[in-house]
Amino acid sequence: MASTDWTYLNDGLDIASVDRGVTAGVPRPPGGGSFLFAFNSLAAVQGAVALFANQPGFAPMAKGGSVRGALQRGPGGGPTGFSPFLFLCCQGNSVNDHAYLLGLSDDDPHRVVLRKGTVTAGLPGADGPGVLLKSSESFAQQSWLHLRLDVIVNDNGDVVLKVFRSDLAAHALGTPPSWQPVAGMVEFIDDHLGINSGSQPLTSGRGGFGFSVRDVTRRGFFDHLELYRQV
Repeated sequence: MASTDWTYLNDGLDIASVDRGVTAGVPRPPGGGSFLFAFNSLAAVQGAVALFANQPGFAPMAKGGSVRGALQRGPGGGPTGFSPFLFLCCQGNSVNDHAYLLGLSDDDPHRVVLRKGTVTAGLPGADGPGVLLKSSESFAQQSWLHLRLDVIVNDNGDVVLKVFRSDLAAHALGTPPSWQPVAGMVEFIDDHLGINSGSQPLTSGRGGFGFSVRDVTRRGFFDHLELYRQV
């Protein structure tokens, strides 16, 4: 997707707090191209920056979808205080809106985490508020992970959330991925009665990627972003 295919969610941190953009100055994941998208916090602030796909039929999507991408918690001023994530079913065009977020937890070492909540809160530690699922495996800082989140809206109103990972060592970007369930992350059914998550499921909305931060010189990197809609 081209840079013009993305729009920033409103109410995010400004560029004086978190710089962002495409760069060739960061090592790419296996199979990555000449550039990637990076975030770099310049101040000790708390919040998030996020972008959504703005193409017709995607802003918003009428149902669920699938978002995929390679993510890294980059090296910087410390191993905690930040997290990169993918998101689906964002309920509006602001970081203050709710969504399903999949990414790398604010831990050292970190885990893959699926959370339901506001985009601006990003991802907490693996046992933090709103976390629906977490991986049994943990990862060191600077690990590239190729992740996928599927949000499937059933006819009865239930929403099925599935998380997958493709091993970049065996399946570099640009080659067909081998999507496998993430260990410890059995599918989550966000039922239309609001029992399992404590609130009504999110059945439509925007999808994209973002970076949450609460300290200075924290960095998140993204490559090979893909977004599909449920039809």
